[in-house]
Amino acid sequence: MNSVVVGSGPNGLAAAITLAEAGWQVRVLEAQATLGGGARSMELTLPGFLHDHCSAIHPLGIGSPFFRDLPLHVYGLEWMHSKYPLAHPLDDGTAAVLHRSIEQTEAGLKEDGLAYGHLMRPLVAQWEALANEFLQPLLHVSYRPLLMARFGLLALRSAAGLATRCFRKEPARALFAGLAAHSMLPLEAPASAAIGLVLGIFGHAVGWPLPRGGAMRISEALAEHLRALGGTIETGREVTSLDDLPKTDAVFLDTSVWQAAELAKEKISPRLHRKLTGFPHGPSIFKIDYALDRPIPWKAPECGDAATVHLGGTLAEIALAEREVAEGRVPTAPFVLLVQPTIADPTRAPAGQHTAWTYCHIPRASDADMTGAIEAQIERFAPGFSRSILARHISRPSALQSANANLDGGDISGGANDLWHILARPSFSTNPYRLGRTHLYLCSSSTPPGGGVHGMCGYHAARQALSILGRG
Repeated sequence: MNSVVVGSGPNGLAAAITLAEAGWQVRVLEAQATLGGGARSMELTLPGFLHDHCSAIHPLGIGSPFFRDLPLHVYGLEWMHSKYPLAHPLDDGTAAVLHRSIEQTEAGLKEDGLAYGHLMRPLVAQWEALANEFLQPLLHVSYRPLLMARFGLLALRSAAGLATRCFRKEPARALFAGLAAHSMLPLEAPASAAIGLVLGIFGHAVGWPLPRGGAMRISEALAEHLRALGGTIETGREVTSLDDLPKTDAVFLDTSVWQAAELAKEKISPRLHRKLTGFPHGPSIFKIDYALDRPIPWKAPECGDAATVHLGGTLAEIALAEREVAEGRVPTAPFVLLVQPTIADPTRAPAGQHTAWTYCHIPRASDADMTGAIEAQIERFAPGFSRSILARHISRPSALQSANANLDGGDISGGANDLWHILARPSFSTNPYRLGRTHLYLCSSSTPPGGGVHGMCGYHAARQALSILGRG
């Protein structure tokens, strides 16, 4: 059997590896000059300063059941950890800190420590079983029904509701709000708590690491393993029509659902085409990369020891910002995700200098300039930050899409993450990867289990094809 994979992001490479391991001949075609999709790195600001194009911190990468079974370390993938996975500063100069240790996290949260431990400890204790379950298509037979029922009772709640029910003080509430805001949902929405729980579990179980040498090292390690299995990769090969592809038994599309609908239009039913094109987008992001001449001058010293820092203040402030985005309004005080890679990986900047990676959520395809709002949030918790800037590189939604067509309108999640569109991703089906009765398979983050650098979308799509077409 032979196949073509369109797109060389982590999901496309995961599908290719899964097929190659089963004896298929696999050819990967990538439109860009470099492979990796969202997991790429480049000098965006100044020579010698290496920045991640999209993904930067990878708890789902180090915790992925698929990646854990691959010898990626043989190809040079090395995970780097900061002292703390995450810090969340507050206006009084303190910070809520997610430690690897639940006990230390409990101690830092003081009055809410016991409640935090009661919430997280049982889930962290069974993190591998949970990861194997929630990184599956949701419509599957669970081998841990009681565990998933316990998790589901929490995960299906709103983040705001869970935080206010569990915690009495602002540090714990704000910490959970920042975790949950990665969902790009209003914090009042059902199931907005799910991603907060998942990221917290992974933070304790495996940390929030970054790859030494940039996110591109993940893609390069996957690519080298694929080549070792006999697969081939061609860059600079944009696919605009399926008719341009060589004769093959199956085609895998590591593309957005909207790109896949256009490519497959003549091969699938009008009804399915309407479903795919009607899949709603998630919000967009506005991203800034910085070259800095010194570390960020945080008021809370713990922030200087955390590769990831969440900037947004209180639960109420973060909830307001995310609600504004969902309602189509540009937030005046956005929730800002900030990564300072060089505190864990100094190879990414010249000696003594640093990089920072930031973004905030904005309404879909907005052309708003969020530079001032993002830097105001950084200055709020790190006065004098602006004096450390050597150069900045701004990525509006349109620029993100130009650099990676999967980031349609700056949507980094492959589509909406609300409860229904987690279940029906991209449509409600026991085989959400196969496009109708064709041998076309969608394997991007527009399929279960959704966004993140974990490869599981590609792995599951390939396994579905193998169950239908057999091994080579």
